Amino acid sequence: MHDDHRTVEDRLRRVLEERVRPAVHTSALPLTVARWEAPGEPVPAADGISAPYRPAAVGETWGPAWGTTWFRVTGQVPHSWAGRTVEAVLDLGFERDMPGFQCEGLVHRADGEPVKGLHPRNSWVRVAEPAAGGEEVELYIEAASNPILNTPQTPTRQGDVRTADDTPLYRLARMDLAVFEPQVWELALDLEVAGSLMRELPLEDARRWELLRALERALDALDLADVPGSAERARERLAAVLGAPARASAHRISAVGHAHIDSAWLWPLRETVRKVARTSSNMVALMDEHPEFVFAMSQAQQFAWLKEHRPEVYAKVARKVAEGRFVPVGGMWVESDTNMVGGEAMARQLGYGKKFFLEEFGIETKEVWLPDSFGYTAALPQLVKLSGSDWFLTQKISWSSTNPFPHHTFWWEGIDGTRVFTHFPPVDTYNATLSGEELAHAARNFREKGAASRSLVPFGHGDGGGGATREMLGRAARTRDLDGSPRVTVEKPAAFFEKARAEYPDAPVWQGELYLELHRGTYTSQAATKQGNRRAESLLHEAELWAATAAVRTGYVYPYARLEELWKTVLLHQFHDILPGSSIAWVHREARRTYARVAGELTEIVEEAQRALAGRGERGVVFNGSPHTRSGVPAGGARPAAEDSAAHRGGTGGEEAVTVTERGGGGWTLENGLVRVEVDGRGLVVSVYDRRARREAVAPGCPANLLQLHPDLPNHWDAWDVDAFYRHSATDLTHADEVTLSAADGRSATVRARRSFGSSTAVQSVTLRAGSPLLLMEADVDWRESEKLLKAAFPLDVKADRSAAETQFGHVFRPTHTNTTWEAAKFEICAHRWLHVEEPGWGAALVNDSTYGHDVTRDIRADGGQTTTVRLSLLRAPRYPDPETDQGRHRMRYGLAPGATLRDAVREGHWINLPERTVPGDGSPVAPLVVLDGEQGEQIVAETVKLADDGSGDVVVRLYESLGGRARALLTPGFPVTSVTETDLLERPLAEPRAQHTVEEARVRVALRPFQILTLRLGRSGER
Repeated sequence: MHDDHRTVEDRLRRVLEERVRPAVHTSALPLTVARWEAPGEPVPAADGISAPYRPAAVGETWGPAWGTTWFRVTGQVPHSWAGRTVEAVLDLGFERDMPGFQCEGLVHRADGEPVKGLHPRNSWVRVAEPAAGGEEVELYIEAASNPILNTPQTPTRQGDVRTADDTPLYRLARMDLAVFEPQVWELALDLEVAGSLMRELPLEDARRWELLRALERALDALDLADVPGSAERARERLAAVLGAPARASAHRISAVGHAHIDSAWLWPLRETVRKVARTSSNMVALMDEHPEFVFAMSQAQQFAWLKEHRPEVYAKVARKVAEGRFVPVGGMWVESDTNMVGGEAMARQLGYGKKFFLEEFGIETKEVWLPDSFGYTAALPQLVKLSGSDWFLTQKISWSSTNPFPHHTFWWEGIDGTRVFTHFPPVDTYNATLSGEELAHAARNFREKGAASRSLVPFGHGDGGGGATREMLGRAARTRDLDGSPRVTVEKPAAFFEKARAEYPDAPVWQGELYLELHRGTYTSQAATKQGNRRAESLLHEAELWAATAAVRTGYVYPYARLEELWKTVLLHQFHDILPGSSIAWVHREARRTYARVAGELTEIVEEAQRALAGRGERGVVFNGSPHTRSGVPAGGARPAAEDSAAHRGGTGGEEAVTVTERGGGGWTLENGLVRVEVDGRGLVVSVYDRRARREAVAPGCPANLLQLHPDLPNHWDAWDVDAFYRHSATDLTHADEVTLSAADGRSATVRARRSFGSSTAVQSVTLRAGSPLLLMEADVDWRESEKLLKAAFPLDVKADRSAAETQFGHVFRPTHTNTTWEAAKFEICAHRWLHVEEPGWGAALVNDSTYGHDVTRDIRADGGQTTTVRLSLLRAPRYPDPETDQGRHRMRYGLAPGATLRDAVREGHWINLPERTVPGDGSPVAPLVVLDGEQGEQIVAETVKLADDGSGDVVVRLYESLGGRARALLTPGFPVTSVTETDLLERPLAEPRAQHTVEEARVRVALRPFQILTLRLGRSGER
């Protein structure tokens, strides 16, 4: 037989697109259209429906960027359509192949009830089934004219309502009543499924030719002049091949309806509220038509938005949740970033998220659902388990640009040794349509073949694209048991995970972080957003600590509701396109304003609580919010401020005063008995001599605190990516406009250097303080560059084969060499408050108050020594999606701690983020609520001290082992304790406590394994 497969396949494509699909709706009649432009921001549905409409017509333009236009469509079903299925086809001017990134609509009835969303692949509304004839049609469409910003990825002013123009973006394409032809719709799916399956099979496979000949017979049976009249006959020609059962070894797919909706990205937060309402309305409507459909939605915040802004939609969702078909997943407040989110915030993401689902629906979510975040912290497995969850799902690792990840189903082991069963869907998308191409790719790509047989596919258009469609369900029904295809079953994620774990209990283990070899620029972009997050996390720590202390000691009213609202605001802004800096200008402008408000409110709480604790008087009381004793002030306690005497100015507690001498050739030498620092005439640090270890920290001939400027134009994804070739060119900013000495009063000395470069300026300060080995630095930068990357370099004279970078509740080690592609790919890494490098006997730490991006490189010098260079990534200037990214003034603080151990790094990292506060009071000390004693007491960090969320008055203390070793300590509460309970992140007793913690003479004995997180609930006498 001659090979004619291309001819048949080309024929199929054309007939399907040009004849069959257009015939799904026939006998179209135009609806009468009217419109009303909502002024400014969106209005409630009742206002939109009752607004004064004016006549409109198909073909009219509408919608300036970020506007809302309400359309009213009216008509009458002809009596001749009686017995037929009638639908309204409402095309707002969609780009069919771009769901989620353009205009969208929500259809309402005249009484305000939402019906369903309108999207490029879902532009119909059922009117009557079957029609009686004569039905009056009156529908209202809230149409959002969101600009298309995802392509091309070029600078645009449309990303902020303040700078967007008012040119209409869309043109009404179709507003019709039409007869829905079910047999044509079924035929379209038959042809599509058979055709897509055929194209994925090898040309040598007999099944491919069987499908080809059946498709040819179906096309022969189809009358192109009467598709509805011949559709059933054509379908009969395909029945046998579509009824052939799957092979016994066929891959098994659990298909889960899904609509990944970014809580902000190329649209502002307020638009996400509407995207969620539109998609949820769609999914509820689809469930009404398809009882087999199961839809999973993550992010408690999005459910909360529905409840607040669209309670009528939320009520429908809640009913479907009760039926077990609308399935909350994820257990997180939002699908957050996990690289930069602080430890306590990561715990609250899971705690608040799971608690919402429990309180609203009585559902204990068991999976952490995080498909689209830019890498996953090695601390997460323990947090997943402590939240009461069992499984983890991700997808984004498939985007790694260097090394393919070796597993799809595996046990993920965190820094403490906790393992969580994890799945990484081989379909390589979280917006699947269940096409033949996707299903075949999932089966071929699955790396566990021979040991396991099943994977999960999230299907549905995301980001406001409307979620799953009836066409996707039609594909699922046809591939449930079909020869040549994986077996597809629509079911809940929990059903998949239970089966997958039972089938593959001895899955391989991946230890450590899931590093995404892409999007490394997200550690740096939008510095103000990142600084706002870090400051908010620190203030939340202080607010809870001091409010709890004041509540226990003085009867201060603990602000439960206020703190929860502030926490949830911060958690929202940790979403994986806000904190990483990859959203439009509007999002980050609002984020900066929100962080300022949050900081102000939290500062009020801190100050109120501290005033209650300090008492009345004018003597200064110093509060230490750090979990480590500082300058004689205990962790979480307060002491009277030292008198401002001449002796004190020369150093405290026997500390040597800071002395300053001029250097030959320019600059100054600063000394305090612990370190000697030389700053040259250019304002660069050329020596940091550790007098305790009698060795130099700075590599010979290499200045430290050196600002370096790189070109920064990645190949793709401007705000997201930093590509390795940026290192090929660098400008060292060594010239200084002015170098001055200030604040040389014995307590501290500061050298400042002002530099100009490009269109920008930077004022760098270097400060040495009495009694501290930390060399504290500040960069005050007025940043006006474009497509540049600014780093601060510290070339250290230390042979370090690895670096230690703080992550949530511990740290991760990463090699400094590039022996393999896995190490080479980590050319930009994330660290929280500190990064540490060492050789046996000596190390150094770089600490910071708001920077996350770092890189660590190693070089061998001519003298045989090794230079390990640690650099902080301070600022970027990508132009997409926000053309003004990072423009303006920034103040960043960081410090070099020579001779630092890991313990020192942990302590100094907390100190730079939690500065002392001095308030007037009666001068009485404030004892901490809890004290950790013993040789290993400082190794265990009290990350959080707060009152229990349930209002019982119990004190909750969250501890973690910080150095990666075992530790024991005695925890001494500063109040009467009636019980000690180990809890999960929701403050519930653990079903199987990992250790027995007993009260012994008013103290609690604790023992922690490496990096273990321990949450203790301390019952208080008379508080229940």
